[in-house]
Amino acid sequence: MALGANLGDLRQTLEAALADLAAWPGIRLQAVSSAWHSAPVGCEGPDYLNAVAAVDTALAPLALLDALQAIEQRHGRERPFVNAPRTLDLDLLLYEDQCIQSPRLTVPHPRLHERAFVVLPLLELAPGLLLPGLGPLREREAAVRGQAITRETLPLHAGPLTSDPSILTSRS
Repeated sequence: MALGANLGDLRQTLEAALADLAAWPGIRLQAVSSAWHSAPVGCEGPDYLNAVAAVDTALAPLALLDALQAIEQRHGRERPFVNAPRTLDLDLLLYEDQCIQSPRLTVPHPRLHERAFVVLPLLELAPGLLLPGLGPLREREAAVRGQAITRETLPLHAGPLTSDPSILTSRS
């Protein structure tokens, strides 16, 4: 899943969201990428701080989406208009190797392969990842390298992690 914020204390918000994910029943946080600063895409506003997390979950896809949206609400997420600046944005990028198309959820996330703030952190966690219906993630790297993005040297504190980040969202 992708995490991003461009309002408030960005680092504190992402770290608190990671703690919330780790504490949510049915979700185990496995790994967290570096934090990345990126310019907004398709909108205006302050730069974002982004990361990607791998989780293991017993939740079905829509239940996981509900959990992510509840965590966003806990952190003051408002949706006044499309692509509005946000205190926290949590996106379900992948769910095992499933392709899901529903009114509430599209997996893989429809633009994940077009955004440096998703592709580069994903490559950190799973360099050999195959995107369902899209092929190797590594083949998308060159297309996003021109986007404004920088990696932070200080890692996000995510608390205890399990050891296997090879599956970005796996079902227990």
